[in-house]
Amino acid sequence: MAQDVLALYATRETLNRSPFEPSKEMEVKTFEKTFVFEPTPDQVTCFENVENDMVWRNRPMDRLVCGDVGFGKTEVAMRALFRAVVNGRQCALLAPTGVLAAQHYKTVVKRMGPDTPFNVSVTLLRGGMGKNTKTGREIRGKIADGSFQLIVGTHALLGNDLQFQDLGLLVVDEEQRFGVKQKERLKLICNGVDVLTLSATPIPRTLQMSLSGIRDTSTIRSPPPMRKATKSFVTQYDQEVIRDAIHTELERDGQCYFVVPRIAQLEEAEKMIRDLFPDIRMIQAHGRQTSGTAENNVAAFAEGNYDILLATTVIENGVDIPRVNTIIIQNAQSFGMSTLYQLRGRVGRSDVQAFAYFLHKTEAITEQSAMRLQAMADLHELGSGFDVANRDLEIRGAGSLLGTEQSGLAAKVGFDLYMRMLKKSIRQLRGLDLPAVLRTNILLPGNEGSIEVGTYAGSDDNSFKIPEKYIPDFAERAKEEGESRLAESTAKLVELTNYWKKTYGNLPASLQSELKKMHLHACTRQLGIDLVGMQDNGEGRMDCVLRSPGLRPRHWAYICSVLPKGLPTKGLDVVFPARFVNSGEDATIEGGKSMDLKSLLSDQSGNEEEEEWDALDQEEGEAMKQIASAMNVKSLDDINNEEYPRFIIKDLGSVKQGARVGALLKVLLPATKVVFEKQESDKEKAKVAHELREKREAMKKQKKENDSLERRRMGYAMTNGGNGLPQ
Repeated sequence: MAQDVLALYATRETLNRSPFEPSKEMEVKTFEKTFVFEPTPDQVTCFENVENDMVWRNRPMDRLVCGDVGFGKTEVAMRALFRAVVNGRQCALLAPTGVLAAQHYKTVVKRMGPDTPFNVSVTLLRGGMGKNTKTGREIRGKIADGSFQLIVGTHALLGNDLQFQDLGLLVVDEEQRFGVKQKERLKLICNGVDVLTLSATPIPRTLQMSLSGIRDTSTIRSPPPMRKATKSFVTQYDQEVIRDAIHTELERDGQCYFVVPRIAQLEEAEKMIRDLFPDIRMIQAHGRQTSGTAENNVAAFAEGNYDILLATTVIENGVDIPRVNTIIIQNAQSFGMSTLYQLRGRVGRSDVQAFAYFLHKTEAITEQSAMRLQAMADLHELGSGFDVANRDLEIRGAGSLLGTEQSGLAAKVGFDLYMRMLKKSIRQLRGLDLPAVLRTNILLPGNEGSIEVGTYAGSDDNSFKIPEKYIPDFAERAKEEGESRLAESTAKLVELTNYWKKTYGNLPASLQSELKKMHLHACTRQLGIDLVGMQDNGEGRMDCVLRSPGLRPRHWAYICSVLPKGLPTKGLDVVFPARFVNSGEDATIEGGKSMDLKSLLSDQSGNEEEEEWDALDQEEGEAMKQIASAMNVKSLDDINNEEYPRFIIKDLGSVKQGARVGALLKVLLPATKVVFEKQESDKEKAKVAHELREKREAMKKQKKENDSLERRRMGYAMTNGGNGLPQ
């Protein structure tokens, strides 16, 4: 399994597409100002992750955003969609239901539609708009010719008859609602396209891919201000409970949802409610109503024209009505955990205390449904969506990580043990699992070494630029600038400059100077360095500190073992905080001096005690969050560097300005070369493993087909008297 996961890593890294332009981020910042709420801390981190994926990476984005209902996932999608549009690309937002698609359409039009300063052309494509209808043909034609920049839709977006002009981004909302076949179709659509997936409770297989690192993941756990946790009650079906719940809500001038699992049960439920409340105003919403009826009924309910919305799971997603703060779910044992959680999330979307009632029939409860209902009772705090998904994963199993099963058998050994075994195996196979970063925030005096683009009026623009005289054609110049900006290694930059010399002639002096910055960033990204700056060492000397949150003693031990004479590079010191070393004290490894690096390691065999492993695993997860937020740091004085592994280059302040980039390159290049060569070797091994796996799968498939054909032949022969001929 670990070999297969690494093969997936390698395959994913080979995918390429043109990145989005950093010069367009000023327009994105203008759009961001239209968000009327103060983003939560987790939202801010999520915004940065998506920006880095889209702008600072060559391979297409494949990111899962996991966050509670009402915690701001939609705003993450809005900013990503706008970024795609201002870069001249089409984008699509896929929702599982017409109700949710209609909700998103209204939001998009309100935020960036034709009546806003952004003037984005938006359309809605949903059920009832097939290719044989006039409306369907018109919409499909305008999507194909690029007249519509942003398309919101349901499963209709997955049709073979739909052609995009230049799809750059696909946002999939509530991905757990889509089946395996639909996801296979998504894979075809998304080849080379950025994908952003939103979910409060991802399916077990998706969650496992996230936890094992196959899929990039951002989690929004911080709730909006003033939000209260919904009080949950799990109890047997009882009309007195229903009467009290509805009466209490109506007394405070609120509204209620009443949900049943099947359309056939709606009539009986309506009769029961009318027996309890003869004068109550009630309306239905379900999936078999004529096109647009469910959406219109929900809209009428939202306007306050009715007291109760009697519905099926059609309201599971996309219904956001702050006045509704009681939901009653009948036959709750019949729903999956994700659905139960989503339904509970329909209430509690204001500062009013909300209530959720999960009513079940004891005789119909199975062991798994009992565990699901218990989870809903236990996990009721704000931000518990990821915990619900984890509990669902434990109950159903992790599924086939590389196949089509969405739940599975990891529960045989326990999920925690399963994931621990998988992660350890991956670590041992990779050898050097030093996490690279997408951007390095270089804070040297005079902006030396920075390649950041100014995103606000009046801010400095230090972006890498090729002189217009050197490459006159704008499109070619922009392409080469993008290639240089995102070069993953100094070797790639050398390859690029050799191509330029051959194609455009010798490099001008100004371009050679600019290229030094690009080489520095290639080094820092490969060494996991997210922050670079000057700091007074207390002795009147200005040292350069290069923070590398993901660096661990095992990484540096390997790198030094490959360097000449097995010694760390002279002039490059490394400091590890006490929690990463055996001694219990901060450890400094001086460049150019021999040291027993193995003594730093907690356990050479990789067999750490379970508690220690979990603590280190969590620590590394937190380190990745710090990397994501590095671009917000304005000065090293704003953070506590003592908490992180870091490189130190002593007395860089004495090097004259303009020569510091070269000084940094001199000491970083040897270690960078080791990392690059090891990672290239790992990629090649993973590629071979992937090819072997593909061959094995093809052989299994062929054998299965042959066996099936043989069984049919045998059956035909037996039917016809054993001679295979008609009687």
